[in-house]
Amino acid sequence: MSNTAANLRHKIDSASDLKGVVRTMKALAASSISQYEKSVSSLTDYYRTVELGLSATIQAVDVNLPAVGAISNTDKQGDNIVSAIVFGSDQGLVGQFNEDIADFAIKALADLGAQSQTIQLQVWAVGERVYSRLADAGLSMEKSFTVPTSINEITALVGQIQIDSETHLANASAARVYVFYNQMQSGAQYQPISQRLLPLDQKWQRELAQIPWPTKRLPEILGSNDMTLRALIREYIFISLYRACAESLASENASRLAAMQRAEKNIEELLDNLGKEFHVLRQSSIDAELSDVLAGYELLNLNAD
Repeated sequence: MSNTAANLRHKIDSASDLKGVVRTMKALAASSISQYEKSVSSLTDYYRTVELGLSATIQAVDVNLPAVGAISNTDKQGDNIVSAIVFGSDQGLVGQFNEDIADFAIKALADLGAQSQTIQLQVWAVGERVYSRLADAGLSMEKSFTVPTSINEITALVGQIQIDSETHLANASAARVYVFYNQMQSGAQYQPISQRLLPLDQKWQRELAQIPWPTKRLPEILGSNDMTLRALIREYIFISLYRACAESLASENASRLAAMQRAEKNIEELLDNLGKEFHVLRQSSIDAELSDVLAGYELLNLNAD
């Protein structure tokens, strides 16, 4: 069915409106990327403080203390339990963002399962879309969390994840906990990565213990060494989850920005084609009208003769 001038004009107007929406989404995505990247950068000093606190505490405590044993020794109850926290998105228009992190997590968890035939896998997903993809792959899903829509909501989400995971794994002190998320790279690109949160092994402890204290006055730990170490470990896990969430949100918006840029290019090409088609149709209509006028003029002249 051939297009009419009115039909083409309607398509052009609709495409122009859609282009305006895409431009708005591009601006929002670009602004969000900057905010989430700044939130990640702001964690640096806080992480350094927690790191120094852990270093001082680990040097002061006995390696046989329950707190240290629970984070370093995997030969305990729950050693066959692997828990994974996967950050994705609730919204679409993000290209392959959810597919990339889901496929990466599925492969990594499959490799862990291949190492132990008795593994019990438990997965928490942040984002409905990545939850659906992981569930479709046959993974044992525990819970889905809503993706934060602003920086201020990240703290509440991380706190809830910590509460739920600690409650769920209360009787599995040696459970392995991993976090999967997309990390921002240069040029608004991202790549999926993973981090093991628990247990924190002996190598990690040795590296922390070797960090030099920045002043000549060494710190003194007040109260119970065990309680202090546990509190600092919770802060370390909080920072790790906060960074993972902020990095994921920055990557999500980078992926959305790239998707909107492709969409804008396609819309511009569509508008160009529709504009050309409209002008051709309009010119054809004008030519037909002129032809009718000339034919009528010639007919009048013949009748006059």
